[in-house]
Amino acid sequence: MYSGAQEGGMITRMNGHAPVLLNEVLELFLQAQCEASLPRLYIDATFGGGGHTRAILERIPESKVIGIDQDPAALKRAEVISTEFEGRFRIEARNFSQMGNIQDTDLTGVLMDLGVSSFQLDEAERGFSFRSDAPLDMRMNPQQGQNAADFLETASLREIETALRDYGEETSWRRIANAIVGARGTGILQRTASFAKLVEDNTPRPQPRRRRIHPATRTFQGIRIAVNQELQSLDEALPQAFEKLAPGGVLAVISFHSLEDRIVKRYFRKLAGRPEHRHDSRSQQQRQVLCELLTRKPIQPSESESAENPRARSAKLRAIRKLPLNH
Repeated sequence: MYSGAQEGGMITRMNGHAPVLLNEVLELFLQAQCEASLPRLYIDATFGGGGHTRAILERIPESKVIGIDQDPAALKRAEVISTEFEGRFRIEARNFSQMGNIQDTDLTGVLMDLGVSSFQLDEAERGFSFRSDAPLDMRMNPQQGQNAADFLETASLREIETALRDYGEETSWRRIANAIVGARGTGILQRTASFAKLVEDNTPRPQPRRRRIHPATRTFQGIRIAVNQELQSLDEALPQAFEKLAPGGVLAVISFHSLEDRIVKRYFRKLAGRPEHRHDSRSQQQRQVLCELLTRKPIQPSESESAENPRARSAKLRAIRKLPLNH
């Protein structure tokens, strides 16, 4: 069972971006390496800015890391770490749902830090944020797939409603979805500022003095998840990651909203031989215990980390340890 990392540890930053729950992840990996005497090989399945990767390489002696990222910009950032830690790091240009194509196995740890990265949010031209006006793109790999503007122009009303209601958890989903369909062909759906204004105009105004997020926040989240097929990729990636682990190895996942966390929680409970949810009526004979839950409840950032890095506030870390087949 996870014991909790000490607060106050140094937070590794890369170009001003702080990796979330870094000390907690490192403690989980270090415990696994010490207890099982594993070979110190790790996968950072969402390389991003490389903060978690760098910390593993710096703090775990003789460790090696395989980074995965589909974003071409992340591949350029990886060159710095490749040079600095020559022979101990390599980057794989792929979606983490293709992890099974990597030949390496018997890993000590696999980390997934889900969602959009700080780098992607801060680069206005990527179209993830409405803080600056830019083309409405939102693709994590801008070289592949359909961008957000094209999705909004061509998707069925049902697909848009699903993105807003289920992925964005937007309460005004029906009204916003109809407004999107009505705005097709006008140019409003082509840029972040005009699209955010459309959403705001079709969202009830909050009561005076009541704090709330920007009206377009949940809609932007839902469209982003739909465009990048994030939940489908997570469903596909989790079993591949578990398969890569050596007995005693740790799979750690950081999520930032309830949809991701629910998928991770249920998959981990399934591997641990526990009911996935309250409607899971399988008998004990139908269950298989393949892992140990290291986090019965998700680990969340300390007050000090949340104060220093506001984007960490909604983060939840869950982790499991793979058991030997004949435990």
